[in-house]
Amino acid sequence: MERDEQKQPLIPREGVTSREEIFTEVKKQLCLAGPIVSVNLLLCFLQMISVMFVGHLGELPLAGASMATSFASVTGFSLMVGMGSALDTFCGQSYGAKQYHMLGIYLQRAMFVLLLACIPLSCIWANTSQILLFFGQDPEIAAEAGSYARYLIPTIFAYAILQCHVRFLQAQNNVVPMMLSAGFTTLLHVFICWVLVFKSGLGNKGAALANGISYWVNAILLAVYVRVSPSCKKTWTGFSAEALHDVMKFVRLAIPSAIMICLEIWSFEMMVLLSGLLPNPKLETSVLSICLNTCSVVYMIPLGLSGATSIRVSNELGAGRPQAARLAVCVVVCLVVAEGVIAGAVLILGRHVWGYCYSKEEKVVRYVGQMMILLAASHWLDGLQSVLSGTARGCGWQKIGAFANLGAYYLIGIPVGITLAFVCHIGGKGLWTGIIVALFAQASFLAIITLCTNWEKEAKKASDRVYGSIIPIEASSES
Repeated sequence: MERDEQKQPLIPREGVTSREEIFTEVKKQLCLAGPIVSVNLLLCFLQMISVMFVGHLGELPLAGASMATSFASVTGFSLMVGMGSALDTFCGQSYGAKQYHMLGIYLQRAMFVLLLACIPLSCIWANTSQILLFFGQDPEIAAEAGSYARYLIPTIFAYAILQCHVRFLQAQNNVVPMMLSAGFTTLLHVFICWVLVFKSGLGNKGAALANGISYWVNAILLAVYVRVSPSCKKTWTGFSAEALHDVMKFVRLAIPSAIMICLEIWSFEMMVLLSGLLPNPKLETSVLSICLNTCSVVYMIPLGLSGATSIRVSNELGAGRPQAARLAVCVVVCLVVAEGVIAGAVLILGRHVWGYCYSKEEKVVRYVGQMMILLAASHWLDGLQSVLSGTARGCGWQKIGAFANLGAYYLIGIPVGITLAFVCHIGGKGLWTGIIVALFAQASFLAIITLCTNWEKEAKKASDRVYGSIIPIEASSES
């Protein structure tokens, strides 16, 4: 009798859904998204706090730290986030299928792969100064950024371990401990920065070391929690050699996951770099940087919803409830559309005063006000593509997502932005319009894929993925 009840879909095939089911799904997603938004914001604040402390040391240290932080984000942190997001698929679907012990195996496997990837990334960071000089950056700023990046190297290893544990806990809907550890770490980071930057005599190097210490503290807190908490008793059963089995299967999903996320992040950074080639580059670069910073902060809300989507979709597909996964997607799209309208309205209403938070120059404030209208449109589309990307991660469509992002940004959006900015002479507005076109194309591609999805087939794929990883292990133990 219980087995028959489990097989019964959450939504009847004729598509009739009760209000109670919809309300329950909304509650689940908001309870997941809230802490995830907090964690994402707090982790972003770590880098911002370090740069703020360095800013009190002078213009050159600030320029070097800012450039090194951007370089590290593009070449390292974004890759770790992308590769770690493969756990959204593996851990989420295994948890839904009640194969709890596999989550610990996937966690160890992910840490092994990501830590290996950190080695060549460390070599790149160690040569940051030479790389920046090769691309024509100012020698003094390049030297300062290179020094900062070298002291930032321990951070990438901590960040890899942290990302793996965050995804591991997310898949179990266990998000409150992540929020608490991130909050404690951020408060501690202020004190560590003060000591290492001003009291130790290390200057900007101390800020870079503070990043590493804080990320290691956060990673260790989560690692200890996973190993001692009763809530992780079923999912963490200790270290096992089984983690080294099927490593390439994880890599085959981790690489397109990284490409999918990095292609999007790199395109935004590219727009800021291209703004330096426009007439009046100081104004254009300043305004585009303000827009990118504003966009990044506001984006944390749909990013939290995206994380909740990947968890809900992967859990339901792993549990063999395809129609429940479909309901999760429908609900989150409605939520993010509403959020986009509200956030867009706030951006438009505050467009005349927001620029004063960054500058007292009237031309900068006026230009930022004009860009806020474009920013509101881009945020609405960015939120929509974000939750659809979360659906892709939950289903294991990372390869499809990577191709969609490649086409949307590099074959459509960036060429349109360059044409509008440099041929039609629209300037920074043209570059950001290119981003809007890219986001529209990306959201359209992902929406078409989602609408054409056979959810029963996706549930079958999830079952094959989960149990396909278990069979070789059992066979090897029998032999």
